Parts: sequence; C-alpha cells; structure tokens
Amino acid sequence: MDQLAPLIAASINAGTPLLLAAMGLLINERAGVLNLGAEGMMLVAAIAGFAVGYTTKSPLLGFMAGALCGMLMATLFSWLALVLATNQVATGLALSIFGAGLSAFIGQRFVGLALPAQTAGIPGLNSIPFVGPAFFNQHWMAYVALLLCAAIAWFLYRTRAGLILRAVGESPESAHALGYSVRGIRFMALLFGGACCGLAGAYLSLVYTPMWVEGLVSGRGWIALALTAFATWRPARVLLGSLLFGGVTILQFYLQGIGVTIPSQILSMLPYVATIVVLAMISRNPDWIRLNMPASLGKPFRPGAS
Repeated sequence: MDQLAPLIAASINAGTPLLLAAMGLLINERAGVLNLGAEGMMLVAAIAGFAVGYTTKSPLLGFMAGALCGMLMATLFSWLALVLATNQVATGLALSIFGAGLSAFIGQRFVGLALPAQTAGIPGLNSIPFVGPAFFNQHWMAYVALLLCAAIAWFLYRTRAGLILRAVGESPESAHALGYSVRGIRFMALLFGGACCGLAGAYLSLVYTPMWVEGLVSGRGWIALALTAFATWRPARVLLGSLLFGGVTILQFYLQGIGVTIPSQILSMLPYVATIVVLAMISRNPDWIRLNMPASLGKPFRPGAS
C-alpha cells in the first residue's frame, strides 16, 4: 500500500496533460473537425508557458500564455481548414511540423533552465492515510482537468448548445438548414480545443517536468488523439483512458526503480506500444467505430454545395 499511493498519484499527474488535450480534441471532433495539429499546439504552448512562467515567476500567467498560444494556433488551423477549406488531415500535420520547429526556435535560450517546485495538494485532505497521498496531493490544474471533464460531459448531453454542437458534427447540412452557423460553431470548438491543448502543453513545462527541452511533449499530442477514438468520443471514457495511459507512462519508471532487468529503451516504448495495441484492437470492428464517431468528421463544409 505504501508503494501503491505514490504510483496512483504519479499516474494522475502523467495523465492530466493527456486528459486536457483529449477533452479539447473531443470537442473538435464532436463538431466534425479533425485536428491533427495537437502535438504542434502543445509544443508551442509548452515553450510559451515556460517562458512566461520563468520570466514572471507566476505559473498562473504561464498557463494563461499557454492557453492563448494554443488558441492562436487553433485560429491558424481554422482559417486554413474552415475558410480556405483545405484538407484537414494535411493541415493538421503541417501545423504539428510548424509547431515543432517554432517551439525549438523560440526555446533555444530557455534550454537547461528550470522552475522551482510548486506546492501541490489540498491542505487537510492530503494528510489522510493512503487516500490523501494518492488523490489529494496533486497540482490544482489536475483538479481543473477533472472538473473540465465533468463540465464537458454535462455540456454535451444535458444542454441545448451541446446538442447543437453534436448536430453540427453529425449533419452540418441539416444544422445549416435550421439556421445555425456551422463554421462559427466549429471555429468556437477549435478555439476551445486549442485552449485545452495549450493548457496541456503548459502543464508539461510548468508542472510535470518544470523545464524546457526541445520536443518536450514527446508524442503526447498523438496519444491524446488516439484517446478520443479509444474512448469512442465520450468524456468519461477519455478520463479512464488518460489515467490508463498515464499509468503505463509511470510504469516504466516504477519498473526501473525496483530493478527489473529490462532495457530502458524498451520500457520507454511502453506508452507508444500501448497506443498502437489499443488502436489495433478497436480497429478490428470498423462498424463499432463508424457507429460512434461523428458522421462528418474530417469532411469540409461548403454552404450551398449539394
């Protein structure tokens, strides 16, 4: 039990950026937009959050900077994919490549710098035996991510606005015929998704590994994209999936710590191998995927086109 509590806490910590990014991407995809640029958005947000947090000594300002940069990257994607009607897959991939290069260029002067450790946990609750160290000793952004997951679930399935968003993702032509602005709704969904990816990137550089190195995100944007399909575009399943992948990420360090004689390179591969295995498993039944994913996902909308 003494070893289990820190393992649970570390899994939640590792799963928080995945949860934040995946919830933003879920809103994007529920609106019918496939944004493969999550990796690039998270990288730009990570360096922006670290730079602002390091310069101002304010993590809150760092998170705000990360969210803003994520929204700016999402705006660029929106202009290309929604206004110019470019291919969403190609545009997202270009955004990821652009974000990787831009973050590396901006972050040159911050390589090797580190932030001081931040206080974490809920006073009083974090002293409860086992439960406190396991669940109540997290950074406040981890609890924001959990509340965000609950809020998005309520929004999608309990509000009229959520119903409209899902309608835009399922049948944009019908939503347009009823007088709803498909492009406007998708633009707002992309801004929200960009802000979530921005917060995820900032969490990585401000909390998870409070420093900046090139390629800090290390594929987590792609894992977040896989999580949305793994969870069949449902918030509760995204939460469970993020904790699962966070646990797999931490497992490599735990196995190394207890002296398991497996090459470290193989252990480092575990999160990505788990992603491939999960995608292969859910792809065995294409009908199941087709029944759950938004019908217009990845397809451009052109008003007036028949």
